[in-house]
Amino acid sequence: MEASWRQVVGGRGRARGRATAAPSSGNGIYLRGAGGGREKRSVGAAGPGASLGGTATAAAAELMSQKKFEEIKKANQAAAKKLVEEHFSSSSEEEGDEDLEGKRGKIVANTFITYTTQTDGDVRELERTKQYVNEAFQAGAMTCLICIASVKRNQAVWSCSGCFCIFHMPCIQKWAKDSQFLVSSLTDDDFGKRDYPWPCPKCRFEYKRSDTPSRYYCYCGKVEDPPLDPWLVPHSCGQVCERDFKPPCGHKCLLLCHPGPCPPCPKMVTTTCFCRKAKPIPRRCSAKEWSCQLPCGQKLLCGQHKCENPCHAGSCPPCPRVSRQKCVCGKQMAERSCASPLWHCDQVCGKTLPCGNHTCEQICHVGACGECPRSGKRFCPCQKSKFSLPCTEDVPTCGDSCDKVLECGIHRCSQRCHRGPCETCRQEVEKHCRCGKHTKRMPCHKSYLCETKCVKMRDCQKHQCRRKCCPGNCPPCDQNCGRTLGCRNHKCPSVCHRGSCYPCPETVDVKCNCGHTKVTVPCGRERTTRPPKCKEQCSRPPTCHHTSQEKHRCHFGSCPPCHQPCQKVLEKCGHLCPVPCHDQALIKQTGRHQPTGPWEQPSEPAFIQTALPCPPCQVPIPMECLGKHEVSPLPCHAVGPYSCKRMCGRTLDCQNHTCKKECHKVTEIDSCTTKNKAGPECLQCEEGCSKSRPPGCPHPCVLPCHPGECPPCVQMLRIKCHCKITSLYVECRKITTADVNEKNLLSCCKNQCPKELPCGHRCKEMCHPGECPFNCNQKVKLRCPCKRIKKELQCSKVRENQISIECDATCKEMKRKASEIKEAEAKAALEEEKRRQQAELEAFENRLKGRRKKNRKRDEVAVELTLWQKYKYYLLPVCAVVVLVFAWCIAHDGD
Repeated sequence: MEASWRQVVGGRGRARGRATAAPSSGNGIYLRGAGGGREKRSVGAAGPGASLGGTATAAAAELMSQKKFEEIKKANQAAAKKLVEEHFSSSSEEEGDEDLEGKRGKIVANTFITYTTQTDGDVRELERTKQYVNEAFQAGAMTCLICIASVKRNQAVWSCSGCFCIFHMPCIQKWAKDSQFLVSSLTDDDFGKRDYPWPCPKCRFEYKRSDTPSRYYCYCGKVEDPPLDPWLVPHSCGQVCERDFKPPCGHKCLLLCHPGPCPPCPKMVTTTCFCRKAKPIPRRCSAKEWSCQLPCGQKLLCGQHKCENPCHAGSCPPCPRVSRQKCVCGKQMAERSCASPLWHCDQVCGKTLPCGNHTCEQICHVGACGECPRSGKRFCPCQKSKFSLPCTEDVPTCGDSCDKVLECGIHRCSQRCHRGPCETCRQEVEKHCRCGKHTKRMPCHKSYLCETKCVKMRDCQKHQCRRKCCPGNCPPCDQNCGRTLGCRNHKCPSVCHRGSCYPCPETVDVKCNCGHTKVTVPCGRERTTRPPKCKEQCSRPPTCHHTSQEKHRCHFGSCPPCHQPCQKVLEKCGHLCPVPCHDQALIKQTGRHQPTGPWEQPSEPAFIQTALPCPPCQVPIPMECLGKHEVSPLPCHAVGPYSCKRMCGRTLDCQNHTCKKECHKVTEIDSCTTKNKAGPECLQCEEGCSKSRPPGCPHPCVLPCHPGECPPCVQMLRIKCHCKITSLYVECRKITTADVNEKNLLSCCKNQCPKELPCGHRCKEMCHPGECPFNCNQKVKLRCPCKRIKKELQCSKVRENQISIECDATCKEMKRKASEIKEAEAKAALEEEKRRQQAELEAFENRLKGRRKKNRKRDEVAVELTLWQKYKYYLLPVCAVVVLVFAWCIAHDGD
């Protein structure tokens, strides 16, 4: 072993242990020099004239070096023991991993325990937040679903706002670009022209092209490129989240910047139930909607019945009852649900329209049928001329040119005004092909495609387009990629593309040691994937004295140590050894070379498996303590008299206290009668009297601790009277032995009570307990309702409503006159308003006089009207008057 310091020959040089020794293999612990205490001691002792102070200093330095050496030695031994345990047992390593995961889960659970106990609503979102935070702290727990690789702390990531899944920034950027390219290449016409969305790889939540991530932000979006901090959640800024809750409630998240969804809102708000009948109560904002379970009682849409369901959210359900109802036209009646009172039958309306020539062709409908669709002014087919014709005649063509724009969008129809669609455009024009390289004269309605093939490279940048007359939006490459994938086992099955290929879609099975359990992983990761934990039992034979080993699961490496009870017969007592099996215990090998000082690097400790002797017998044997307080089980190897460490508890001679010494041996004369009586070894009572005093006596007993009752108390006691104003002095024994009436007399000060009655007057009684009697006899003034008549009466009668003053005839006459004056004023104001409105109406009618209709438009064609059409507006009133006169005559002749 080479030392880390330089030694001078002859003992005259100075050695300083500053350098750091090489680390011991396997444990990762570094040893540092302790200052060279031993060299200094040898140099100091070499000189014949060494002083006594130098010797003390050297001894102190040597002691400090030895102490540091022992500390480092213990740390190395602990690290070596841990390394050997990990090396000898693979199952224990798995259990350690499970313990570590359990501890981490407990830490995250304790972080959210306050939030969980104070939230009485839906905590599913909180569980999702805990899951994301737990995965963020676990190494390799978060996996990018695009590249199937672990997400590390120092990598830029992007989080989906729908499912909160985390992806690498380059992976999601490539995913968005490829998704838009594949969707837009389905059709040749709109390729590269429209803004197609791209979906999330996990939840398929759609994002716009402008939402493609380009910068790396923390979870809450406040900090760009958050720095790596080992004390914070990975990819977070450490600030308060402050994101709005979903659904929005006006509050913001109070947790630190975190992955996953925000937990439910914990704010307290005062809210009522859905039906608003119950009294508002304070609840969590996340669970502010609640039901009082009382009947709703709101009127349903039928307008006849009420909702009988318990208090609920949203609108009431349809009415479940059935009634007989008419259709909207009133021709049919049927049994229908109250929830749909309006229904239509299948009969045509058939009512005559106002024109008198046609009937309504609508199916059962509500309201008037409307005007005839052929009435009024109608246009010719080319929409240039307007005709006023009866509804029985069709609109003729006007004879002008059609002049409508044809399907080509350039030329117009040259035919005369006609019915039906226009013909196809047949004019010859100079047309360019789709790629724009050639021109040709041909009919306008035909498209022109040339035979030139496109020579541009497709999106893969490897193959040409080779499509005829390509306008420039070349489709994606349709050839097979064929490159070797990252798994090094298969080739890419996708079409030819740019950039790296997607992961291999094949899977491989990774099996346990016995082969019963397997896990399926992506192809190529079977080399780095740990075998699964098998649930089958290990079938290896035991290596200790037991006939069968403990049941444990399948594992790699050697079996774990046996933990079954030893069950060997002990020689001294004959009991069975209950401790775990110790036939193969790990013992550090002795007799190896020990380092002479801290400057020497210790060798790696060696451990051997050997059988240990059985420990002392621990079978419990019942034994009674010295003071005979209890019978406790003691280990078999330690049976003997003992003290239970309790107080003695035996009654002293004063008969009031007990011995407070620790459990000790007591000499008893007669165990049958003096079992709890103090002995000569117990203490003597030196305390004062501690017996309870009579109720109400605050003075202690003047005698020392004694048996029997205490003498009566003769001290004076200061008390307040019933009105709490005067202080009285009474003997303590009188007040404690008096009954209720005597106490009231002793507490009375013989003065008038100072309290006020509810009416506001002072009580007339002497100082008394309880409420004052309500019998006030003072005079108060009372008035009639109109405040004209006034009288003085007793206060008690007025408070009991025994007497009231009513208005007389004079008061009523005054009220009547006042009401007549108000009615006259209101009538005058109404007449004035009517006169003002009549004047405005006359002025408006004068302004409307003298106006005439304008002449008809020039483009209308005059049509000769029949005699009935000309004078029908004059003949109709005349006919109506004749019919009325005839009916009146018939009625009078009958009389």
